[in-house]
Amino acid sequence: MSSVVIFAIFALTVIGLSVFRLFFYRRWRRDRELRKAFPDHWRTLLGANVPFYLQLPEPARRHLEQRVQLFLAEKTFYGCDGFTVDDRVRVTIAGHACLLILARAYSDFDEVRSILVYPGSYRVEHEEDDGTVVSVREEIRAGEASGYGQVVLAWEECLEGAVHPEGDHNVILHEFAHQLDYLDGSADGAPPLSGEQARYWQRTMSQAYENLRTSLAHHHSSWLDPYGATEPAEFFAVLTEAFYQQPQHLKSEQPEVYAALCGFYRLDPLRPDLMEASGTP
Repeated sequence: MSSVVIFAIFALTVIGLSVFRLFFYRRWRRDRELRKAFPDHWRTLLGANVPFYLQLPEPARRHLEQRVQLFLAEKTFYGCDGFTVDDRVRVTIAGHACLLILARAYSDFDEVRSILVYPGSYRVEHEEDDGTVVSVREEIRAGEASGYGQVVLAWEECLEGAVHPEGDHNVILHEFAHQLDYLDGSADGAPPLSGEQARYWQRTMSQAYENLRTSLAHHHSSWLDPYGATEPAEFFAVLTEAFYQQPQHLKSEQPEVYAALCGFYRLDPLRPDLMEASGTP
């Protein structure tokens, strides 16, 4: 066999492997993962720590389990400040995070690579630059998300949202909503939408955001977390918490906002039986 033929075979093999890795490997790997049985104790943990799981019809439960199975296979968890990450922590976080993509494409979380978990609220140093002086101040946080595929969470806060499913806060939903907001390159409170859906979102959310800011400026109380008034990105994340934790209240108070969120998340938390789940990539 001539060296030219050998080189041609080698080149075709390399090209074939490259094409497979670029276009087919991820799907192959995920299909292989989903052929594994979903552990029974994971299912028990979802029922205990992700209450919305029990409200879902059977097909949607299985779909959420698939999302969780892929999430736990692909994302790396790190315990911080001596915290031990066990299955309870991993399944609780994955279960709540995957509620956001239950009816959306799993690929929405492709860029999420790592989850750092602290035992409780943690301290970070934050730089502020007023154009003249750069100052550093310390902040206490319960969670944060970045556009670099990293989510940081405080487990005490995660557990609080899990055991009080109708409460005001759920830090897991909040921070992973930011990750969806990052899909178009920036966290600006407007996740990627198109056409009439994008126009409806812009019109509805802009008005609702300004109404909240105006109400708080006039010292009126708001059932929605005032933190949502700090910037549009936080408004979207806070609304996402309300959408899953207090859907009836949100729908009663702001039906247009509720409709916009139903359109984006492709489900109605008040009617999960009507959800049409997207296929697993």
